Amino acid sequence: MDELFLFPFFVLIGSVAGLLGSMIGVGGGIIISPALTFLGFSPPQVASTSLFAVSSTSISSTLAYAKSKKIQYMLGLKMAALSIPGAIIGSYFSTSIDPAYFKALLAIILVATGIYLIYKKSIINGDELSFESVWVKILFYSSSFVAGIISSLFGIGGGVIFVPLMIMIIGLTMYVAAPTSQFILMITSLVGLTTHIFLGNPQYIPAILLSIGAFTGAQIGSRLSPKLSEQKLRLIIGITFIVIAIRLIIDFYQASRITIPS
Repeated sequence: MDELFLFPFFVLIGSVAGLLGSMIGVGGGIIISPALTFLGFSPPQVASTSLFAVSSTSISSTLAYAKSKKIQYMLGLKMAALSIPGAIIGSYFSTSIDPAYFKALLAIILVATGIYLIYKKSIINGDELSFESVWVKILFYSSSFVAGIISSLFGIGGGVIFVPLMIMIIGLTMYVAAPTSQFILMITSLVGLTTHIFLGNPQYIPAILLSIGAFTGAQIGSRLSPKLSEQKLRLIIGITFIVIAIRLIIDFYQASRITIPS
């Protein structure tokens, strides 16, 4: 595919990722990473290039949400501190993971994200877990750390983990959890991106084009979110993620058949 043709494509993908990522609070990387994977980018290139856009989306969303004063800054800083070590580790892991297994693991995350989006109303209306429980605290702290690894390993951000944690354990509403998640993503993604830059992984031209689109889309998404039906949007995006995951699994299966000697 001609490189000049890809320029508007990257801006478009970034815009869609920023728009939807800002509205549903899971980060635009969950859309960008599969797109880059299908274009043939290597795992570290996917993760690092996507993190550029995730950083742009989260910065843009944080600036927009800060005006409405819905961000829980102290909680966000605590969760970011837990996820930062994971973000650094995930950046290093991305350089050694096999591309076929990268697709398989990304497919699993897409399926989990799709199911979460489709059934998120049940999560929000579920019983809040008690943070006084030792096991709940272990779940909270370990999940934040794992979210950091996932963020830098796949370039998708950890919003799909951060948002449920804040709803089920901390007891925040969706309208506060999503903005706070964007604040955490801003810190975590910047740390992961810095590590990836140190390792020499990013593809800068696609990253810049994706970031331009993501920043603009996030500004629009943060303003549209109160006006659109979140339930229908989550259903459409959730089904889309599952369909993309199936395609990734097919690619993984085909690659496995090629590598296995007859």
